[in-house]
Amino acid sequence: MIAKWEWLLVEIGGRLWVRAAIYVAMSFIVVLMAFALQAYVPDKIASSLGSGAVDAILSILATSLLAVTTFSIQIMVSATSGAAQIATPRSTKLLLRDNTAQNVLATFLGTFLFSLVGIIALQTNIYTNGGRLLLFAASLAVVALLVFTFVRWIAHLSNFGRMSDIASRVEHATEKAIVHRMEMPFLGGRKCSDTPPENARAVFAPTTGYLQHLDTIKLSGWADQHDLTLYLVAMPGSFVTPASTLIHVVGASEKDMPEAPVTAFTIGDSRDFRQDPLYGLNVMAEIASRALSPAVNDPGTAIDILGRGVRVISKFIPPEDDGKGSDQEDEIAFPRLLVPDFSMEDVFSELFRPIARDGAGIVEVQKQLQEVLIKLADLDADLFGKPARGLSAESLDRARLALSYPGDIAAIEAVAAYFDKN
Repeated sequence: MIAKWEWLLVEIGGRLWVRAAIYVAMSFIVVLMAFALQAYVPDKIASSLGSGAVDAILSILATSLLAVTTFSIQIMVSATSGAAQIATPRSTKLLLRDNTAQNVLATFLGTFLFSLVGIIALQTNIYTNGGRLLLFAASLAVVALLVFTFVRWIAHLSNFGRMSDIASRVEHATEKAIVHRMEMPFLGGRKCSDTPPENARAVFAPTTGYLQHLDTIKLSGWADQHDLTLYLVAMPGSFVTPASTLIHVVGASEKDMPEAPVTAFTIGDSRDFRQDPLYGLNVMAEIASRALSPAVNDPGTAIDILGRGVRVISKFIPPEDDGKGSDQEDEIAFPRLLVPDFSMEDVFSELFRPIARDGAGIVEVQKQLQEVLIKLADLDADLFGKPARGLSAESLDRARLALSYPGDIAAIEAVAAYFDKN
């Protein structure tokens, strides 16, 4: 698990303005370096090469890049708006964090400011021929970077913001969160198999919102310092209020209770993909539900989400190379932290129940849902068998209520009969 400062660093680093600011700062540095190094360029070389062309190049860049940057920002706005309409508003955050789009916009804006600052510097006559030559060389490098960026941007736009692109982004974000969780199934702590004792002291949330990140390193350090045992109650993704318990503390009396590090709990306005695998599954279900609405009527997208769901949920299967499962001692980095187990019933319910509900009257969706549940049960009967069987029975009941043609119901029953035979 990462500390809070690392989590905040990643969060800030994913903002569009940060990358743009870095590129802008680099453009200023290049212009200043040309001035600082101009004395080291021999006059013969400076006067013989085409340093006089730098004015024209910078003027072309300044006049064209502002329009290109504005147009690219409009593309980003249109893509995020379209994603909110065709998929779900929860997916727009992934589009805004797209590395290619951020690099393109930052490159365009940084190049525009580079050319603008370069023109201003040239007009002040601070450059000798050597400085103009260096600025000319930097301009050529910038033009080469722009050509590469344009080609990459055009290729990227062919799929950017489309339904397949959005579904893939949500799938990969969810898969990454699951893999990260499976590396430390209990956030580095021990599995909590019992309830806190009666003398445990509750630590409440300081504000209302969603728990986005949990700094287990800070919590464990606090527990070690004061010789405490912590029972974690609120997991990443939980909605908490000042009346919600975050942790139960054992080992401190009411008088000697040390001040709890509530700053270890990052609470925000919305859920976050990184420490919350269920959120990604919820967003995938939202995409399928939107596709199954009468206004959209796109069962193919719901079927595609079901297929992606198999790939994602299969990541919950523990690796087989060690044969020790998720309770091995070397994974317990914070023995004073007791963490509740991850429920497969919640996993299946988060993704499949909305699809079973909204696709109850569509035989193709119901058949695919039953087949997906069978495939997951076959992958790991011990882990997925029980929740798959329960969702299969529930989905079949919904289909019987929603469908009127006996042949459709019989087709779904024929697939679901697998769970009666196994």
